[in-house]
Amino acid sequence: MLEDKLLIWKLKRGRLDALRQIYDQYKTDLLKVAISLTGDVGRSEDAVQDIFLKLIESHRRISIHSSLKHYLMTCLANRVRSLHRGDQRHGEILPPIPRSKASAGRPERWAMLDEEMRLVGRAMAQLPLEQREVVTLHVEAGLGFREIARIQNASSNTVQGRYRYGMEKLRSLLDSEVDT
Repeated sequence: MLEDKLLIWKLKRGRLDALRQIYDQYKTDLLKVAISLTGDVGRSEDAVQDIFLKLIESHRRISIHSSLKHYLMTCLANRVRSLHRGDQRHGEILPPIPRSKASAGRPERWAMLDEEMRLVGRAMAQLPLEQREVVTLHVEAGLGFREIARIQNASSNTVQGRYRYGMEKLRSLLDSEVDT
């Protein structure tokens, strides 16, 4: 937290090395969360870049009342919501999360992970955006329900309900995939 405050202080004074440090520190977490929310690597990269461009544009008047990670995740969630609203206006549907070959070791393990990622991605894409956002921010970003409640401008009880319903739907969807 103290390191974040120092980085923000430097950023407000126009120090580009602070922006580089913030980017290096948070880009991977932001990208993971964005991919989970959008299901599209390219759009996720664009969303993360948009966040850092906005950070550059508003660096002098930035005011962070919680952690820098929380601030950036809030910006990301807002950006993804904005993209989602645009998709709805244009009738687009989010694609499933792309398959990736994690550092699994052997090719047969890659195949298993590939299939698991495809199933989870398809199930996540079927969740309502609010539930997908809560599940992703809690599981992938490690944020608590209070932090997510602030991001979503909702009560903690609402967020916990979204998480519970989202997880129940994921279990149901994944169970039906396994049974077929």
